[in-house]
Amino acid sequence: MPARVATIPNLISFARLACVPLFLYLLWGAERPVVAAWLLAVLGATDWIDGWIARRYDQGSELGKVLDPTADRALLIAGAVALLVENLPAVVHVFVWVVLVREILIAVVTVGLALAGARRIDVVWAGKAGTLAVMFSLPLLLVAHHINGFWETVSWVCGWGFGIGGIALGYFAAAKYVPEARRALADGRAARAAAGSR
Repeated sequence: MPARVATIPNLISFARLACVPLFLYLLWGAERPVVAAWLLAVLGATDWIDGWIARRYDQGSELGKVLDPTADRALLIAGAVALLVENLPAVVHVFVWVVLVREILIAVVTVGLALAGARRIDVVWAGKAGTLAVMFSLPLLLVAHHINGFWETVSWVCGWGFGIGGIALGYFAAAKYVPEARRALADGRAARAAAGSR
């Protein structure tokens, strides 16, 4: 994989990260929760755009493999924290914590594997799809809390639809990472053993 930095997908990922403070400012500083929610939804959707560009125009890079999921996690955590701080129904808080527990587990395991010398594990499709679904559910639930009438109902229904589907895909992906993590750890140890025998 090329060690490129200034690629369009990487620039998009950098921009997504830079917009996290803007989202929080719009939500709490400017008190524009609906605008903030739409920004979060757009930023979540751009995750597929930078991936498509990377594949279509051969602009994948080692940096992108790290930067893209980092931007995903930052946006997801920002959205989750926003829903926890907002005075939403308790069931929404439970949903957010279910999402955050998975993110914490994945982060701890990833760091642990890296410290143990495992090779890096590529993100699986189910994990990406689950993250995208959750990234759509968070702004929809946030919007539903701040509007009334027909569109409030639509936002609640769509938000929960994306949210439940995203959780299912996310935990399915986490289960698939277990055997892959074992292989990655074994491969890392084998590579270190081979290097030490030279």
